[in-house]
Amino acid sequence: MANIEDYLHAATRDNTRKSYRAAIEHFEVSWGGFLPATADSITHYIADYADSLSINTLRQRLAGIAAWHQDQGFPDPTKAPHVKKVLKGIAELHPTTPKQAKPIQLHHLKQLISTLDQTVQNGSQINGLQAIRDKALLLMGFWRAFRSDELARLCVEHVQAESGKGMEIFVPRSKGDHSRLGRHYKAPALKQLCPVEAYLDWIHAAQLGKGPVFRSINRWGHIADTALHPVSILGIIKQCCIRAEIDEAEFFSSHSLRRGFATWANTQGWDTKSLMEYVGWKDVQSAMRYIEVADPFSQQLLANGQTTKADVD
Repeated sequence: MANIEDYLHAATRDNTRKSYRAAIEHFEVSWGGFLPATADSITHYIADYADSLSINTLRQRLAGIAAWHQDQGFPDPTKAPHVKKVLKGIAELHPTTPKQAKPIQLHHLKQLISTLDQTVQNGSQINGLQAIRDKALLLMGFWRAFRSDELARLCVEHVQAESGKGMEIFVPRSKGDHSRLGRHYKAPALKQLCPVEAYLDWIHAAQLGKGPVFRSINRWGHIADTALHPVSILGIIKQCCIRAEIDEAEFFSSHSLRRGFATWANTQGWDTKSLMEYVGWKDVQSAMRYIEVADPFSQQLLANGQTTKADVD
């Protein structure tokens, strides 16, 4: 049986633990701070990095330092009023523009899948196997607006798929699932760019009966027993974009599929409430960050003859 330490360990995500460790190392080693820290040392620390680290990075560092103090039973110096005031001042004097992943639009998705299909037909057996996997990953990621960590957590036991009818997916946990109850999703069977057929093709080609859906494939064609890491999924998406010769492939990330679907749904006239329920967003602000809104002046410019449709596209 698991003991209390096991449950405490499981309560924190691996990525969060790594982020906290990195924060402590940066404070102690890179800056030369001492733990337990004082509020004054924290204000000097964030002030020294105010012009070189983003405000979000500074907040992540403080979260790691706060977690260390809480775990060790010390008062949390990051909650001191003057620490919060200095952080607010840094945000005012060093504003930053949030970086957003470039969305994979529907025409990008068609280009990606066409390239992967050609690889299956003309490539080696190993490259073909990778292409079948990547096709399933891209189509399921797009049509269900999954994050990379959700794609990494998909298990064969939690997916019910039937050709021509659709699929049901259970994700046991994800970033937005704070209650850890998991969530059920449905994905459609489509005539083109079908996630259901792509998933079934991959499961059949890889001969998977249980365990992670998406796994690494080595140079000899051996499929790993463990799931792909979310960072590896980011690399796969970028490599697929490069091979498909999509412009500015370096700007695509693991959020590109999610942003792409949200943008597509918006252009199809989905109302915000339906989109939020489908994707799993809790507030409108989160949803709007993912939607690539068209230029509201483009139609007026067209009417005035100042540009062409090609220019807008």
